[in-house]
Amino acid sequence: MSESRELRPHPPFGHLPAEGGAALEEGGAAAEVDWSRIRGDFPLLAREVHGKPLVYFDSANTGQKPAAVIAAVDDFYRRHNANVSRAVHQLGSEATEAYEGSRAKLARFINVRVDDLVLTSGTTFAINLVAYSWALPRLKAGDAILITRMEHHANIVPWQLVAQRTGARIEVVELLPDGSLDLDMLRAKMTGDVKLLALAHVSNVLGTVNPVADICREARRRGIVTVVDGSQALPHRPVDIAAIGCDFYALTGHKMCAPTGTGALWARREHLEAMPPFIGGGEMIKEVRLDGTVFNDPPRKFEAGTPNISGFVGLGAAVDYLSALGMARIEAREQALLAHLDEEFAKVDGLRVFGHAPGKAAVVSFAIDGVHSHDLATLLDLEGMAVRSGQHCAHPLLEWLGVSATCRASLAFYNTHGEIEAFMAALHKVRKLLA
Repeated sequence: MSESRELRPHPPFGHLPAEGGAALEEGGAAAEVDWSRIRGDFPLLAREVHGKPLVYFDSANTGQKPAAVIAAVDDFYRRHNANVSRAVHQLGSEATEAYEGSRAKLARFINVRVDDLVLTSGTTFAINLVAYSWALPRLKAGDAILITRMEHHANIVPWQLVAQRTGARIEVVELLPDGSLDLDMLRAKMTGDVKLLALAHVSNVLGTVNPVADICREARRRGIVTVVDGSQALPHRPVDIAAIGCDFYALTGHKMCAPTGTGALWARREHLEAMPPFIGGGEMIKEVRLDGTVFNDPPRKFEAGTPNISGFVGLGAAVDYLSALGMARIEAREQALLAHLDEEFAKVDGLRVFGHAPGKAAVVSFAIDGVHSHDLATLLDLEGMAVRSGQHCAHPLLEWLGVSATCRASLAFYNTHGEIEAFMAALHKVRKLLA
């Protein structure tokens, strides 16, 4: 994209003007993007922390929000605020149109049918919905739930709770030394008693990208239901759920430039129709009598109560923004940044990077010999560098890595090569202080 044709803020509810998309699409997928102008779309990145320019390397934790998303949320509250599906007045119609419009945008973004997409507060809620509404009524003693060593706690704890209540057991697929999933072990563990396989699309600690389409194809051939945690995939690469072929796909909005408290669960229609509601209340019913209730059709059967309407308006704007920029461009940009960071880290004596799987995402967990990760992150913060330290909601994985904590630098397309240079200068300065 030339300097004169920058990505512009979107109007209310993220309705992208045709010329905005054309400016980016001109020249095909390889069209040049002025990333410095794209960075200017994110107001928070211009601030200082402790008197230093902010370098935000924590996008795996939560993504920053472009002005278009902030404006869409602000406009909703200033001009359109009303509850959805509960009023015939103008504001109610506008709110409902915006909310359902965001559902439709997200469905197109991930290539699924809109009526198979349940809007949730995020991935954690989505996975728990599957656990309590699909797994809990079906599993029994002797059944097995298959998970991997690299899972986030949100894709471990719900299955443990289901196993405790049903008598099912948890089976774990281990990793190879480079952080890749042991696919031979996975295939060997896909036995007849395995009823469900839950795995991450992309690891939030290692950056490992799992071959989910191949895995789901094999699982389906064996009659195993699959749940894919897409939290770390959707913000950083093109995702086509239809091509993946899973049974359930959970995603979160706040990592993909949208407000917090937004996300979705996609599920095959036969599952949605067979699953009982997870939470009861308004909007998930057709008729309520004192002696019984007739539930609504999916996906609304699973959407009780007033939703985070403004958040989903923001999610729709975020989808517009990412779509206009192009997920293939985003992935290529982040891979270039990752290559730069890896090159710089390789020059630092005593610095260990965890996770070297081929084709990994731009998530780098690291530690420096003799330095506690919390101390390192705290001093980096004083230099304006935002990285996460700790166990990253992945205790079993860090136990396998043999460390109590790591620092994690997670990159996004709005980061720059200059920031990587600044980060490395700060890292060397902090390391001397801790020596």
